Amino acid sequence: MEKLKQTAKHNASRIKQYIFSFLSWTIIALLTGAMGGLLGAGFRWAVNYVTDVRTANPWLHYLLPVGGLAIAFLYRITKLSGHADTNLIINSVRTDSKVPILLAPVIFVSTVITHLFGGSAGREGAALQLGGCIGSFFGRAFRLSEKDLPIAVMCGMSGLFSALFGTPLTATVFAMEVISVGIFYYSAFLPCIVSALTAYSITTLFGLEATSYTLTDFPALNLPNIALTAVIGIAAAVVSMIFCIALEQTHKAAAKFLKNEYLRTAVGGAAIVLLTLILGYRYNGIGGDVITEAVVHGEALPYDFILKMVFTVITIGFGYKGGEIIPTFFIGSTMGAVIAPLLGLPAQFGAAVGLIALFCAVVNCPIASIILSIELFGSKGLIFFAIALVVSYMLSGYYSLYSGQKIMYSKRRARYINRNAK
Repeated sequence: MEKLKQTAKHNASRIKQYIFSFLSWTIIALLTGAMGGLLGAGFRWAVNYVTDVRTANPWLHYLLPVGGLAIAFLYRITKLSGHADTNLIINSVRTDSKVPILLAPVIFVSTVITHLFGGSAGREGAALQLGGCIGSFFGRAFRLSEKDLPIAVMCGMSGLFSALFGTPLTATVFAMEVISVGIFYYSAFLPCIVSALTAYSITTLFGLEATSYTLTDFPALNLPNIALTAVIGIAAAVVSMIFCIALEQTHKAAAKFLKNEYLRTAVGGAAIVLLTLILGYRYNGIGGDVITEAVVHGEALPYDFILKMVFTVITIGFGYKGGEIIPTFFIGSTMGAVIAPLLGLPAQFGAAVGLIALFCAVVNCPIASIILSIELFGSKGLIFFAIALVVSYMLSGYYSLYSGQKIMYSKRRARYINRNAK
């Protein structure tokens, strides 16, 4: 009888612990998601607004070097130059390193400046950094332990990602998967999904629509078409390696030969201005219109994906801020739209597959990529998307947009490797 009482007491204590953890994480996630939703809505509005201003005033493109000087100045006076980027947020999840709260306003303003003057960048890099700052802030405010603080950081990342893209489930899984490839932080599932859904709900209150596309032209599900779709995955793997290597080497070369950050951003900005004078404005900014042309209408120029890579590599490599994922969408969709007709596949279908496959290859997140394909394009072509992305995932090696990412298990065999992404 005494043993039964002790067992019951022990079980009651454990139930209380689970309830307390559930309520605690729900409250933290709601607060983080609410802040992330408000900040994400403001960030989306700001980027969209300056994009419209730049479109209406094309001469602003030629002031990009001045914008670069402003960005360098912001990072210099806040002492964030050097390593204050998305890798800092990723590393903070695995270590006890702190995320400086000052990074949030600096990356916000710097990304807006980049888009105002036509740098080729996205906004998700800033989102992950903003989200990490918010999560870290609430984690410290609730005095979480060193083991729980990283979950709060992932919670913030999922909230901001969801607010910007309107894909809450992708945001949830991406934050859990991108840190260490091969390991899922299941303890972060509840806070991440609550934060993502909260942030998404808040953005809808401001009338901000989720990113999605309607695809109707799918090929027949048979082995020949599956094999042809895999070819797009192979192309995505090759392009992803070129893109990641180019980003890394350009950043290293720029830092080596142009040690002064003011000179570095000014030279990079001048290079983009020169390319813009030659090629026009098609590759400046986010490039959302081109992505839509490729996915919805199957229209893309044969060299679109190459030139977007060049613009993005120079912009990010020389110190401008934003992110690489939306440029990846541009590169992947235009590449797929060009390759698919050569294989006898619909161009719109190829654009969608290329977008998902390249995203997977550069972030090494196959589960998040599968979910993203559903949230962006629906579930009808799920088998095709899955085939392309697993091919691109395996063949892209250990390259990544984020050098702070850890590859925990080999892509070729069931072997623990624990190595940094390239």
